[in-house]
Amino acid sequence: MRLTRYFLPVLKETPAEAQIVSHRLMLRAGMIKQSSAGIYSWLPLGYKVLKNIETIVHEEQQRAGHIPLLMPTLQSADLWRESGRYDDYGEEMLRITDRHGRDMLYGPTNEELVTDIFRSHVASYKDLPLTLYHIQWKFRDERRPRFGVMRGREFYMKDGYNFDLTKEDALHAYNRHLVSYLRTYERMGLQAIPMRADGGPIGGDYTHEFLVLAETGESEVFYDSAVTDLSFGDRAIDYDDVAQCQGVLQEFTTKYARTDETHDEALFNEVPEDRRRVARGIEVGQIFYFGTKYSDAMGATVQGPDGKPTPVHMGSHGIGVSRLMGAIIEASHDDKGIIWPEGVTPFHAGIVNLKQGDAEADAACDNLYAQLTAMGLEPLYDDRNERAGGKFATMDLIGLPWRITVGPRGLKNGVVELTSRKTGESEELAPDAALAKIAAIYGKT
Repeated sequence: MRLTRYFLPVLKETPAEAQIVSHRLMLRAGMIKQSSAGIYSWLPLGYKVLKNIETIVHEEQQRAGHIPLLMPTLQSADLWRESGRYDDYGEEMLRITDRHGRDMLYGPTNEELVTDIFRSHVASYKDLPLTLYHIQWKFRDERRPRFGVMRGREFYMKDGYNFDLTKEDALHAYNRHLVSYLRTYERMGLQAIPMRADGGPIGGDYTHEFLVLAETGESEVFYDSAVTDLSFGDRAIDYDDVAQCQGVLQEFTTKYARTDETHDEALFNEVPEDRRRVARGIEVGQIFYFGTKYSDAMGATVQGPDGKPTPVHMGSHGIGVSRLMGAIIEASHDDKGIIWPEGVTPFHAGIVNLKQGDAEADAACDNLYAQLTAMGLEPLYDDRNERAGGKFATMDLIGLPWRITVGPRGLKNGVVELTSRKTGESEELAPDAALAKIAAIYGKT
């Protein structure tokens, strides 16, 4: 994309309403615009990152054997009355009456709706196990929406639901989700720590939240510092292997790590003193096992091996797709702007032309742009007739991982400058060598 043809409304001044780094930088980088309290329009740059995050979530869910579908944003209140949650959920639920007097609601979550789908189409234990998920907009009417996309009223979320014959099968689904979430977050350049949490209005005795450590986190967290040394990495995993998935769960959840809601001071004091940490964290996902809570209430049964109706065991598993963007920025920025990890960056590299209109510089930039595009990468070419300082400031603000700077002086010596946004280090390379390095980083060799 050429910047002269792109819509990138960057701001020089920080809006007064932005209280945390991610909100400030998303507004300044032209990624979002507030429509009303806690509700945002996603502008092109922000939308690209949102879709990149969504793609990673889809890939890892399907790698784990989970099946995508799409459920509506509006739901019938009757389903929620069946489960008993319509009156219990509270004022965060946006209740609506349509023109025919039917009670509807803007879904904050989808346990009831997916249970209705299941009970309508699955009758036998032979069709289990089954995990369905979707990525859809949700709405929760927060009393005080703040912090941009971190605590908005409308948000984009992946929510998945497993249906299993037994508790043991459902706990394997729980473990499978934990493994897939670890892979998902690491692909985004995040370390998200699974912490024992409270079930809240979803319910369930087994639940872990995934939290990214950040000063602006809404939750106080208590943890053994050894948990931050854990990494899933590139290890192969067989999602059908019960023992392997259980082993990963034990590896990542045995060391003490809890939110303030479930903190146990006595257990925490058993951690060696030099490893006890108290910090703040941003929740980016949560997994639940809640047994037959919804299947009992809504009649979701299958014919068991003995021929008798058997309530299915369920769990729900969420990832805050839009919230993840804020969490990534909170974890990866400096005083100049955002620093995108390669896995989610809106553009793979920026090209800065130091002398727009110079025939040699223009031709070199056009060639770099064409070759990067031919590799299947997306460059952002700053071809504006602006001063170099302004171009550098824009690239630093929007945070592309790599910048290629092209100018007449360097071209006379046969080089361009390749700069890492993360480290700030630059090196002069022949154009082909710079292209080869970027291709290798993104696996395009």
